[in-house]
Amino acid sequence: MSRRSRSRRQSGLRRPGLITLVLAVLLAGWFIWQQRNEQGVANQAEAPVVDTDRDTLSKPLPLPDPASASGSRPAAQPGTATDGLPAEVGKTLDLIARGGPFPHPQDGAVFGNREKRLPAHPRGYYREYTVQTPGLGHRGARRIVTGGQPPEVYYYTDDHYDSFRTLQVPR
Repeated sequence: MSRRSRSRRQSGLRRPGLITLVLAVLLAGWFIWQQRNEQGVANQAEAPVVDTDRDTLSKPLPLPDPASASGSRPAAQPGTATDGLPAEVGKTLDLIARGGPFPHPQDGAVFGNREKRLPAHPRGYYREYTVQTPGLGHRGARRIVTGGQPPEVYYYTDDHYDSFRTLQVPR
């Protein structure tokens, strides 16, 4: 057998092994990236748990008719007025009513409700907004989550989606 045909045959045998090695390295890199990404979200209070729907971030969201908010809210604490909550809650509600401008690009993004702490609705029903925390250089843990467009119901969380309180928002 000639030297040339032998080298072609050997390189042909090396290709599947090389392809397998490259795929294994890519798969390992992807797995490590996914693990770091999941740990980062779990460990950082400022990391939002949202699905971004960029084409709806800047649409105005009018306040709801209080009579239209109905249904059960199994995971949220019932009827909490905005009295007794941080003043920034009122400021965020005003921004929501005006349709912005919002302080963070994530404000108005779709809230995924992955933990199922709010009543089940189709994707896109819930939107989340940052409630500023004075002195923080990041978004912090406080949010208002609205349901419906225009919003029919409002929820407040101060612990990064671990618990919610229903807000009674006047028209």
